[in-house]
Amino acid sequence: MPASLPPGLPTAPGGPSEPLRFTMSEDEFEAAVQDALDSIPDKLARAMDNVAVFIEDDYVPKPGEDPDTVLLGLYEGVPLTERDSWWDAGSLPDRITIFREPILDLCVSREDVIHEVAVTVVHEIAHHFGIDDDRLHELGWG
Repeated sequence: MPASLPPGLPTAPGGPSEPLRFTMSEDEFEAAVQDALDSIPDKLARAMDNVAVFIEDDYVPKPGEDPDTVLLGLYEGVPLTERDSWWDAGSLPDRITIFREPILDLCVSREDVIHEVAVTVVHEIAHHFGIDDDRLHELGWG
């Protein structure tokens, strides 16, 4: 970098610069996810049925998906609204996965991370209750 430019500025004035990215340990991120889960009202938490929550570093697109797919969270399972009497017979738990790296990539502060984790957790839990993406966007939880 030329000596005439202060540290942290792009080498080409007006050129692209790397966005700031907040760093957080895996334990701190896990605590943020747990806090978001703990904030779910008891009545809703008790209504959740056979669902497990996981944290992974990043989403790996499946064959046939756009390789540049970025997800903050993912719900995999059968929503409560679609379950029938057949569902309980040996069904594996639904799975909610929160992806750490994409969330950290979006955030520039601890508060941003906590907010984005909370929104992502609520979003994925809403899918467990059968609420689709269009409705979540209408409600401000997109």
